[in-house]
Amino acid sequence: MFHFQDLDDREVDCVLETPAGRVVGVEVKAAATVRGEDFRHLTTLRDRIGDHFAAGVVFFIGERPLPFGDRLIALPISLLWGGAAPPPTP
Repeated sequence: MFHFQDLDDREVDCVLETPAGRVVGVEVKAAATVRGEDFRHLTTLRDRIGDHFAAGVVFFIGERPLPFGDRLIALPISLLWGGAAPPPTP
């Protein structure tokens, strides 16, 4: 588990890496809604590491998973505690 921050102060809260080198970036937001802007640093990480980037996740206090483009998704934080969520809205 790592933290990402570059010289321009773009940062990702948590970066998880598998032994095979696959990376998942995780952000946590205390908000009921998520916007594309909330993924800007995950997008930076994705673009820098390319194919090694498996997914970028923003956990938020909403109720439904929301897709946000190439390998990016917003997930309800309740999933961390075993709560079931409905499928993403297209």
